[in-house]
This record gives sequence, structure tokens and C-alpha cells, in this order.
Amino acid sequence: MLLLFSVVLLAFVPYTAHGTNTKQKQVAIVIDDFGNGMKGTEEILSLPLQLTIAVMPFLPTTEKDATLAHKKGHEIIVHLPMEPLHGKKSWLGPGAITSDLTNDEVRKRVNEAIDAVPHAVGMNNHMGSKITADERVMRIILEVCKERGLYYLDSKTTSKSVVATLAKELQVPYLENELFFDEQYTTKHIIKQANLLMNKIEVDNEIIAIGHVGVAGEKTASVLKQYVPLVIQKAKTVTLSELFISKDVTDLQ
Repeated sequence: MLLLFSVVLLAFVPYTAHGTNTKQKQVAIVIDDFGNGMKGTEEILSLPLQLTIAVMPFLPTTEKDATLAHKKGHEIIVHLPMEPLHGKKSWLGPGAITSDLTNDEVRKRVNEAIDAVPHAVGMNNHMGSKITADERVMRIILEVCKERGLYYLDSKTTSKSVVATLAKELQVPYLENELFFDEQYTTKHIIKQANLLMNKIEVDNEIIAIGHVGVAGEKTASVLKQYVPLVIQKAKTVTLSELFISKDVTDLQ
């Protein structure tokens, strides 16, 4: 699968318009890092399209952000903090999934995270380059997703992810991200990624893209706002759940 959209016409990757059939095109935009009153929260939630909003558990505005986003018609998923290969554990926030936890503690924390985020229908990873490559831990996470009726979006923070293999084995509905808008915090980069997305819409039927609130949140919101009219000319904007309709949900790539 692929990803989403953004911003002003500029850039390293110019958007080149072509005639295209929009009937089967679907674009799902995911915005990560809600739950802590981050920059861009209000602007993102006010965008004129349905989004999938990934909310971190156990933070000051977790419940508020999830409730407001749901009220505005957006889809909610749990943005579960997971240990990365590099970086400090302190960056993860409370309730993080780390590789030193026992099986029982992993299961307990995942269930508590789901309980903490109102209206959640899915889950993705916050950071997690170490955990998504750890078969023991990811198996437990996906088992809980199955028990709780949640799908899983692999944010693809590592090429060594075991999510696809395990999700197929466990028959857990899953999707994969292929594009981040704002892993670099400049408007120039976000525009580059937005133009890349627009070109991908020409050749791909289903696209998933991830942006963030926070450091670049206001910039991401501004770019997306400018690109929404262009995207809806080429594709239908949908939530992640809508991508599963009429598909084999264990092999939606």
C-alpha cells in the first residue's frame, strides 16, 4: 500500500497532472501523535476531509483528543509507543512496549492502552523500529488486537518488520504505510512529499500516508489544507477501515 497527501506546488518532486480515472482511487491520511496537546491539533482536526487520528495513550489530552476527533467524524486508532532501535526510552511516554517486558506485562499494557483511547478501532506504532522486528512481542500485540477486534497499521519504521508475516498467520487485518510527510520538519520537505503523493495517485489505487502533530504539525496542516482540493480531484479520501471493504483484509497490499 502507499500513502497520503500535502501542500503547495513547489519542490524537488514536481507534481505533473495527467488525465486519470478516479473511480477506484482511495487515499487514507493518518495523523500521528495526538494526546499531548501538540501543535497543529486544532488545525488538523479542522481539515475538510475524514482522517484517521492516531492517539497516544495515558497522556494529558488522550481522552479529549480522541473524543473531539470522533465527534468531528474522524476514525480513531491507538498510537502505541514502542521501543526503537535508537533513541531514549524517555521519548516514548508512559505505558511503552519495550523488549525487556514479560509476555504478561506486554499483554497487560496493550490492553490498558486500548482502554485508554476512546473509540479506537485500530492500532499503529509510535516509533517501534525494535519492537516491530521482535516476533515474540509483536505476536502478543497482534493477538490482543485480534481479541479486541482492532486492525493494525504498520507504520514501517524498519524494513525488518515482522508485522505482515504474523498478521497473516494470526488473521489480523493489517495495512502498511509507505510514505511520511514530515519526517523532516521543513515546509520544503513536506511539499516534496505531497507532490510525491500526487504522482503516486496516478499509478496506485489505494494509498496510505502518515503525518504528525507536534513540531511540524502546523506546517503539515497548512500543506494538507492547500492540497485537499487537488487530492479530491484524483481520489476519494477514506479512513483506514474503508480500505478493508470488499477486500481480503489479511492481504491488503
